[in-house]
Amino acid sequence: MTRLLHTLPFLVLLGVGSALSAQETEETQDAAEGAAATETETTETETDAQAGADETEEPATEADGQTGAAGGLDLGREEQEDPSYIKETFGDWQLQCFRSEAGEDPCQMYQLLREDGGNPVAEFSLFKLPSDGQAVAGATIAVPLGTLLPQGLKISVDGGKAKNYNYSFCSMGGCFARIGFTQADIAAFQAGANARLTLVPAQAPDQVVEIEASLSGFTAAYNEVSVLEE
Repeated sequence: MTRLLHTLPFLVLLGVGSALSAQETEETQDAAEGAAATETETTETETDAQAGADETEEPATEADGQTGAAGGLDLGREEQEDPSYIKETFGDWQLQCFRSEAGEDPCQMYQLLREDGGNPVAEFSLFKLPSDGQAVAGATIAVPLGTLLPQGLKISVDGGKAKNYNYSFCSMGGCFARIGFTQADIAAFQAGANARLTLVPAQAPDQVVEIEASLSGFTAAYNEVSVLEE
C-alpha cells in the first residue's frame, strides 16, 4: 500500500543565545560591586581569553567533538535496516523474507494487486501453517479503507464457485482479512490461472469491485514458503 513520507523539522540550536544572556547578567552584577570587582573581572577575562586561544590551536576534530557534546548537537544514528527483503521472484509472486537473528529467515509469498490503470489496490501474502489443522496455509489480504465490511471478501479461481471470508480489522493502512486455506484451496490455486477477489465499496453498496490476482508462479513460490509456527 502507499506509504506517506513525513518531513522532519529542523532543530533550533539555542546554545549561543543562552550564553549571551548569561554574560549580560554577569556584567550587571559586576557593575554593582564596584571598581575592585571590575578589576578582578578584567583579570579573569584575560585569563579566559588566553585559555580560549590555546583551545583554538587544538586539532579541528577534537574541537568539533567538544562542540557536539557541549552544544547538544545531534551526532547522528545509523539508519535502521529494512526488516523485510525480496529473496526471489516466481512468476507474478515474490518470496518476501524477514531478517531474523534466531536462525533461518522466515519467508512468505507476496503479490501487490493493481487495478486496470496500474494503481495498487490490494496486497496478498500467504504462508504455510503446521499440518495438524484443517487449514494448511494462511493468508493476509489488505484492501482499501472504505470497503463495506459486512459483505466480506469473496475469492474464486478461474470463474469457479467463490468463497466468502470475513474481514478481521482495519487500520490507517487499510482493511485486512486473515484467511485460512485448505489443501483443496491450495490445489485450486496451483491448477488455476487467476484468482478473483471481489469486494463491495461502502459508498456504492449496490456495486462490486473485482481485483485479479495472477497465479503464475504460485506453485514454485509456495514450495519455498516457510511454515509459520504459532
